[in-house]
Order: sequence, then C-alpha cells, then structure tokens
Amino acid sequence: MPVYVYETTDDGPRRVIELYQSIKEDALSRDPETGRPVRRVISGGLEMPRAKSDPPKIPRVHHSDSCACCNPRPR
Repeated sequence: MPVYVYETTDDGPRRVIELYQSIKEDALSRDPETGRPVRRVISGGLEMPRAKSDPPKIPRVHHSDSCACCNPRPR
C-alpha cells in the first residue's frame, strides 16, 4: 500500500501528515485528526535498479551552449 503525503491548506500552522492508503481510495480533503482542509502533495518517487549490475538512472541536464556548468572553459 502506498504512502501519501498531505499538507494543510488553511492559514493556521502548516501540518504535514503521511498516510497509508489504497490506490483505489480518493484523496483526502480534511485532516482525519483535526478536520482542517488538506491537499495531497505530489512528491518524486525513487527509481529502483532492476538488477544489481544496473546503476540507478540519473537525469542529465544540459542548459545551453553558453552555460558555464555544462560547457566549462578549456584550460
């Protein structure tokens, strides 16, 4: 069962909760403990390697041809 993260959306102090929920369940609209309005937070997952020899995939970033971090000056 996946863990979903929710945060409060009202003007009170921010509260973050994590809940185990079935994929088939609807997202919550209220905090089960306080009744305050909440929204589901979209968070990134972790890609698992398929085999011990497969390294995890790291996204490559290329900003532009003039970017100093992508195209360092030759020494």
